[in-house]
Amino acid sequence: MVQSLNLPKAGGELYTYTPSQSKPFEVETGKPFEKRTAFSAAHVVCNPLADVDPLQNAEIDWERTMEYRHYLWSLGFGVAEAMDTAQRGMGLSWESAKELIQRSIQESRSVNGRIACGTGTDQLLPAPGVTLADVENAYAEQCEFVEGEGGQIILMASRALAACAKSPEDYEKVYGNILRKVKEPVILHWLGDMFDPALKGYWGHDNLDDARDVCLKIIQDNIDKVDGIKISLLDKQREIEMRNMLPDGVKMYTGDDFNYPELIKGDDQGYSDALLGIFDAIAPAASAGLRALDQGNINRYHEILDKTVPLARHIFQKPTFAYKTGVVFMAYLNGHQSHFRMIGGAEGSRSIIHLSDLFVMADEAGLLMDPDSAVKKMRLVLEQAGIEQGVQTT
Repeated sequence: MVQSLNLPKAGGELYTYTPSQSKPFEVETGKPFEKRTAFSAAHVVCNPLADVDPLQNAEIDWERTMEYRHYLWSLGFGVAEAMDTAQRGMGLSWESAKELIQRSIQESRSVNGRIACGTGTDQLLPAPGVTLADVENAYAEQCEFVEGEGGQIILMASRALAACAKSPEDYEKVYGNILRKVKEPVILHWLGDMFDPALKGYWGHDNLDDARDVCLKIIQDNIDKVDGIKISLLDKQREIEMRNMLPDGVKMYTGDDFNYPELIKGDDQGYSDALLGIFDAIAPAASAGLRALDQGNINRYHEILDKTVPLARHIFQKPTFAYKTGVVFMAYLNGHQSHFRMIGGAEGSRSIIHLSDLFVMADEAGLLMDPDSAVKKMRLVLEQAGIEQGVQTT
């Protein structure tokens, strides 16, 4: 018997909700997907018992963090490591990211799991005296570290570059110099300012069409060093247009956490591969959907993934950069970690109403793997918010 919950609506009114008895997704484990390359950006689990400043010096629970990466690999995903989903630049420092990358690459070898790792310039704070050479050196340090560990590079956008670049040519210069130095093709990452306001005007233009053209020129000029590009603009038409303009052999990795089912399926001109933060939260459904796509069962693909879109749009609602809170909350509800605490204290970045709506949407998408356990965990969160819970069962 699943217990009912007293959940709050907007405005503070309470209502009774009883989760469904959903069955876990049947997923095939142990091998990557056949028709699409699919990376899941992965979150980190903090150590809630560490006697440290959680805002400035949070400690990672390495055992649980690595267990989650093994879980993603077992479902067929590659792991996109030390990205914004892992709170990179929003709680996760470069020094901590180095250890995370090192440990994850080592773990990937034990299961032959694919991994790509974020490199940026977050060891260099934007400041008036920062130069393009400083940015280039910071990028080079991180790229050399990742390649030295044996990982593929995801070349992330740079706050420092956005702050000091004066023209599109500055972006072409820095990216060109870095791409000429790397050993293997990288995945470029265009992160929109809805995810990080400090990246407004990236590629030297506020106009996104002009920015796209600069990015495409960088790709064309360095085509042998670019595996693909992930764009996170939450605009499916822009992604499709850019996808159709990419040189042959360069992948489009969707970062659109609002429209991923349509973009991954594709159209008669092409499709997007995936590098998504939402896959962390909906991993079983995403895996089952991609297996259906492998089998050519488009109806089943949409039946599974379309149900997850309301949850994804809720998790990534404005302020979009707070989406990590919902991702970790899902991991907590599904028993991948025993607590709802985050590095940087980010568990407080969403309201109790937001989390309650997330719980309902996760249930409606069939993503509460053990509804009884999820209810018990949700009750604790609600009671901590001062919302008394009865003992009703159905």
